[in-house]
Amino acid sequence: MLKVTTTKNAPAAIGPYSQAIEANGFLFASGQIPLCPETGEVVGATITEQAEQSCKNIGAILNANDLTFENVIKTTCFLAEMTDFAAFNEVYAKYFVGKPARSCVAVKALPKGVLCEIEIIAVR
Repeated sequence: MLKVTTTKNAPAAIGPYSQAIEANGFLFASGQIPLCPETGEVVGATITEQAEQSCKNIGAILNANDLTFENVIKTTCFLAEMTDFAAFNEVYAKYFVGKPARSCVAVKALPKGVLCEIEIIAVR
């Protein structure tokens, strides 16, 4: 059985997808960009500010599923500029203290022109 996550504490989906889906004890969260959940507007102009908001959005989705960052087993991180890697890692390390498996890639562009996007897989 699939359980769809819908929480007003994280940005609403801006396309034909769910914030997250749980299946067989695993939570698969859609990529979170640095949007304000209340307004849908981009938060921050720097990678530090945007990474912080992206992580807060992930936290809201985890919380809505009675999970924490400790439950995260895999992340995929997308950066608009690989030169932001060190600054992104500083913020990321504050949240993902369990050091889940991770992929981090630079991409040509991200939705709404943001600097980062983070998706996760967590386990119950």
